[in-house]
Order: sequence, then C-alpha cells, then structure tokens
Amino acid sequence: MNIGIVGLGLIGGSLGLDLRSQGYQVLGVSRREDTCHMAIETGVVDDASSELKLLAVADVVFICTPIAAIAPTIKQLIPHLSPDAIITDVGSVKTPIVESVAPLWHNFVGGHPMSGTAESGLSAAQRNLFAGNPYVLTPIETTPLKAVEQVEQIARSLQAKIYHCRPLDHDRAVSLISHLPVMVSAGLIAACTSEGDPAVLELAQNLASSGFRDTSRVGGGNPELGVMMARYNRQELLRSLHRYRYQLDELIAQIEQEDWNALEQQLQNNREARSHFSSCKG
Repeated sequence: MNIGIVGLGLIGGSLGLDLRSQGYQVLGVSRREDTCHMAIETGVVDDASSELKLLAVADVVFICTPIAAIAPTIKQLIPHLSPDAIITDVGSVKTPIVESVAPLWHNFVGGHPMSGTAESGLSAAQRNLFAGNPYVLTPIETTPLKAVEQVEQIARSLQAKIYHCRPLDHDRAVSLISHLPVMVSAGLIAACTSEGDPAVLELAQNLASSGFRDTSRVGGGNPELGVMMARYNRQELLRSLHRYRYQLDELIAQIEQEDWNALEQQLQNNREARSHFSSCKG
C-alpha cells in the first residue's frame, strides 16, 4: 500500500517513520525542498517532493498541515488523486474540517492522533510517538465504512488506542482537556510575569521548579498552534473557559470567606476526580 503524507513536521515525520517500519511505501510532500531531502535521508519517507502530483499513486493520504491549511491543501490535492483514494487528517479540531472537506471528497475520514511533544519540525520526529495514545476518528453518516476501516487499521498498526465519536463531541472534549489547559497555562505565565516588583519576579523565576514547569509547559509552547485552537474551536473553547472561570470564582470566594472546610472538600473532590482521566491513572 502507498501512503502519502502532506506536511513533514513532528506528526507527519513520526507517521512516516512508523509506517515505513510497518512495510508501507511512504511518499511525503513538503513546501520546502530541504525538508524533502532531509525526510529521504533520515528514512522518514521513501520519496518526497514539493509537488502534490507525487501522491497520484497513493491509496491513503494523511494531511499533516496546520489546521488552516487542511481544507485548501485537500482542494489542491484532489485533481491528482485516484477516485478510490482515502484522505484523512490529523487536525486537533474536527467540526470545521469535516464540514468543509466531506462535501469535496467522499472518502474523507476525520482523524486526530493525540500525541506530540514540545518540539516541532521534522527534526523532532520520533518512532512510536503514537503507541499507547488515543487516536480519534470522527466519521459522519456519509463516510464510507471501508474508508473508516482502512484508516483504523493503519492507526492500529501504530499501536494507538482507537476512539470513534462525532466531530462536535470531539471538539467539546478536547476543548476541556487540551485547548483549555493551553489557555489556562498561558494565563498562569502572564499572571506571574505581571508581578510589578522586579525583585519578587526574579525570585519567583529562580525558585520555579517542577510544579511551575509542569503547569506552564503547554502555555509556553507553539503560539501558532494556540491561536489555531482558539480560532477553529472558538465556541467550545469559550464554553470551557467560562466553566473554568466559574470554578475559579468559587475558589476565590472560599478563600476570601476563609471557608477552609469548603476548600478542603473541593480539593478532595478534585483529587478523586483526577484519577478518572486516563493520563492521570496509576
């Protein structure tokens, strides 16, 4: 089977490494010629080009571009594809992508491998990035079952955990556990750096340890990705932010009123609730 990858960054590059190890023939497309050369030299792909026509022989194509470029890229890709080719994407927001692409290509399967690192670019690609992590597929009523099964089979070969859901349900869920943390973390960093006393700020910077490192990591990541989350999942992210603000107001009220019993109960509830999120078990 020939698999195409458009966008040879962290996700696209890691896909290439794993899929080639599974015996697939992998063809990559990148806007930059030097990225194409690097992808071939490092074994990420069998062949690469800056031209989408390279994917004319592809059976399945993964679109690994930034969210804003997914639909435009697919429009440019369609004239080069076989009518039976399957297209899937890796975007972290699904509703706007599925709504814009499904009418263009019947064999489109929305997807989101929930894996990544703080690094970006092809040089950050790594093997087994997807192993043990969720891989969400968001087919709709018109999505051909065979196309879904084919993408699922490939995702399973990556040793990922497969989940199926509606695009909107995906977006609501990730707004809570992925997009909201980015904004909360960004607010944390901004709150700390807004300290008006330079001596206190410097001391805080010197004392910052694992707690601050862990809670600030996603807020100090790729700004473009954060904007894309907010722009393309705006309504669901706002919904989550308002919910979070309500919870903050509750905590503020408990501290202002010195209601330590209520605060302790809330923290105890949080401790118990945290274990129900898969990444926090064990």
